[in-house]
Amino acid sequence: MRMICRTKPSTREDLRRMSEASEGSMTSRAIKVLIVDERPQTTTAHEEMLRRVVQELDRIDVRTEFAPSPHDAVLRVASDASLCAIIADAGGDSDEHEAHVDPNRLAPFLAGVRARNADLPVFVMTGTRGADSLDTSVLREVDQLIYLLDDTPSWIAGRIRNAAERYREDVLPPMFGALVRFARKHEYSWHTPGHEGGAAFLRSPAGRAFWEFFGEQTFRSDLSVSVHELGSLLDHSGPIGEAERRAATIFGADLTYFVTNGTSTSNRVLHQASVVAGDVMVLDRNAHKSIEQAATLTHGVPVYLTTTRNHLGIIGPVPPDQLTREAVAAKLAASPLVDDTAAPPVIAMITNSTYDGLLYHVPTVERTLGEHIDRLHFDEAWYGYAAFHPIYAERFAMHRGERPGDAPTTFATQSTHKLLAALSQASYLHVRNGRNPVEHDLFNEAYMMHASTSPLYAIIASNDVSAAMMAGRGGPLLTGISIQEAVAFRRTLARVAAETPDDDWALRPWQPETVIQPDGSKVRFEDADEEWLCSSPDPWLLRQDEKWHGFDLPDAYAMLDPIKVTVVTPGVNEDGTLAHFGVPAPILSEYLEQQASIVVEKTQSYSILLLFSIGVTRGKWGSLVTTLMSFKRDLDANRPLEQVLPATFARDPRRYAGMGLRDLAEEQHATIGRTRMLALQSEAFGAHPEPVMTPAQAYAHVVRGTVDAVPLDALAGRTLAIGLVPYPPGIPLVMPGESAGPDDGPFLAYLRALEEFDRRFPGFEHETHGIEVVDGTYMARCVRSA
Repeated sequence: MRMICRTKPSTREDLRRMSEASEGSMTSRAIKVLIVDERPQTTTAHEEMLRRVVQELDRIDVRTEFAPSPHDAVLRVASDASLCAIIADAGGDSDEHEAHVDPNRLAPFLAGVRARNADLPVFVMTGTRGADSLDTSVLREVDQLIYLLDDTPSWIAGRIRNAAERYREDVLPPMFGALVRFARKHEYSWHTPGHEGGAAFLRSPAGRAFWEFFGEQTFRSDLSVSVHELGSLLDHSGPIGEAERRAATIFGADLTYFVTNGTSTSNRVLHQASVVAGDVMVLDRNAHKSIEQAATLTHGVPVYLTTTRNHLGIIGPVPPDQLTREAVAAKLAASPLVDDTAAPPVIAMITNSTYDGLLYHVPTVERTLGEHIDRLHFDEAWYGYAAFHPIYAERFAMHRGERPGDAPTTFATQSTHKLLAALSQASYLHVRNGRNPVEHDLFNEAYMMHASTSPLYAIIASNDVSAAMMAGRGGPLLTGISIQEAVAFRRTLARVAAETPDDDWALRPWQPETVIQPDGSKVRFEDADEEWLCSSPDPWLLRQDEKWHGFDLPDAYAMLDPIKVTVVTPGVNEDGTLAHFGVPAPILSEYLEQQASIVVEKTQSYSILLLFSIGVTRGKWGSLVTTLMSFKRDLDANRPLEQVLPATFARDPRRYAGMGLRDLAEEQHATIGRTRMLALQSEAFGAHPEPVMTPAQAYAHVVRGTVDAVPLDALAGRTLAIGLVPYPPGIPLVMPGESAGPDDGPFLAYLRALEEFDRRFPGFEHETHGIEVVDGTYMARCVRSA
């Protein structure tokens, strides 16, 4: 519907009203420009010409919005990525306004715009003044000048639209741009997919509902490899190949592969390209299940690196003394599965960051583990943003630090959808060549084994767009915002905890209580300089003489990721013993979800993990803070579970009848203490199960069905066919092919503690992969005895 207005609106209010009236009818228009005009409401020639330009922009389908000041405009540029151009007023074009605005005050405004968007077209409008009245700093950042009193409104509007259209096209990365251009052709297809751009769904009521829910473009962009304009994912040609090469440049890799089945598949691909039957693989025990699957697929022989843990059960890195040639050789010599202990391992794998957000110093890993193993794999599924902020320097696989000429070939696998911006299942596989380099044609054979000939093009496009978002100033800006929000949250929670009386309890962020600032002053974390906290790695380094982290590691070997925030509940002393009073964290997690629909990333016995991704807003974490405060009030008041945890209460009303929130916390805390759950967890994950057969040999029994479901009471001495992975923390306790150990050993003792807890507290059961619960009894699949 065409906008209707008076022929000659004479005031700035008229112009604003005209723009606002058009908003509802123009929401589908892609071109939107922002006009910054600080002038008072007058009827000058300048105002009249501006009004006519706005009318002309509307006529050619360009939506206009107004900002009352440069400051407001910068805020809008930061919050509205749909803007396609910005028009600022140079001011001072008549005697009446000569002293109104200094045209060179545009310099800080333009700096603010460019800090957020280096490519957005910026026009400066003037009546009579020319370029000679503007400073070089202004001219350098301006795309075009508009002389309102010299050119016609239609000419000016056309120039603005052309620049906005070019910008809109230029921001599209290679593959996504090709996909958009193809969709504009509206071609009939006589190839797969059979829904023909969604048309098939419109012939069924259920299909119509499906089509309307996802929208037409979802189906128009669901294409086939027959569309040659887009290239091929399997041979990395055309715009798809161009997008992968561009992503490699952005992320600092020699090669980057787009993977559409998640980082689980990326992990399997690179190991299948590196390992054959009998090869030794040195694997971080703190690993995703896909690493175990890679060992199964390749028939490799795994030898494990053991991670550290602190008094809270937080997972730390593998100590550097485990990474040396001598330490790995000792592990090979001790393994009954390694036939040739003199043969070097073909690949080593490290999880970076750990599940709790601790980061390795990658050059140290390269100098130790990489000195004697030719290929290093860093699983960075939760860490794809590290290349874009100096706080993470030398803490990621594709780091830009110096590498010797004989450095190992390094891989990084990243879940683009986790902490970048892409659709689920999107993943990157980055390669930086060194010793035993990747030869693309050979590596691609493994890639094609795990790729589909009919990938979802929207996932590929989202990988392309994710890389584009992190290019140039975008990556540092987006990553910096995540860090700023995380630090602000940490400071807020720390301040609340600091202001809590000593005889009361509080939820606390896991971080140093005090930090040493660059000037040498020691201050509480919440009082430290915020800019320094957001830009320097120094306050986040783990130092050996500091007690807050609970790890025994060399100085600066590990660093806490600012955006991975662990919130600690009371209950555990620094020496690992249980305190008199405790609030198990699963209760907090259930409260957050049932009271405020807040779902945390991970819950351990006395801590929860929160991820501050590039999509987190201040309002989102502000609501989290208030809900955490509400939790404390409700627990102190011992509010009935029926009111505060209604879903939990409904699971077993008889069990929880008459019980309050504090009652539940006290009973769970007492059960954790009586069963020694935390101590047994530490003992179990610090022990080394006896390997009996390789994961591939154990899996052969699964395929043949020569396995038995065995309860814990009969599990002693049995060989696991399916590994046992308790969540949290998500680290294998016993791998396939390993022995469950003796009846009084740490593995079975820990599993019994979990089993008892689960029986006592319906709704708070632990998730343990490989365990089937039958009438409250843990059952595990074991290799059938001969």
